[in-house]
Amino acid sequence: MANLTLNNKTLEKYFGMLRGLDNLSKKKLIIKLTESLEIKEEKVDLKTLFGAWEDNKDSDEIIKEIRESRVEKAEDLGFE
Repeated sequence: MANLTLNNKTLEKYFGMLRGLDNLSKKKLIIKLTESLEIKEEKVDLKTLFGAWEDNKDSDEIIKEIRESRVEKAEDLGFE
């Protein structure tokens, strides 16, 4: 999710709307905002980002599959 930055004037408008909340609602809002500040980093194993092709087929079989999966182009597409 993208971050949104507010200027002081906009923050004051939000605070003006929230000022009238009862204390319990304000506390719940504070908790939610505080929890949203906790950054949860996802650790990525670099080994998963690169590597050799893993397959039991030999190169001739792979080439054959690639050639068989090709689609022939039509001679005249009629885009003139």
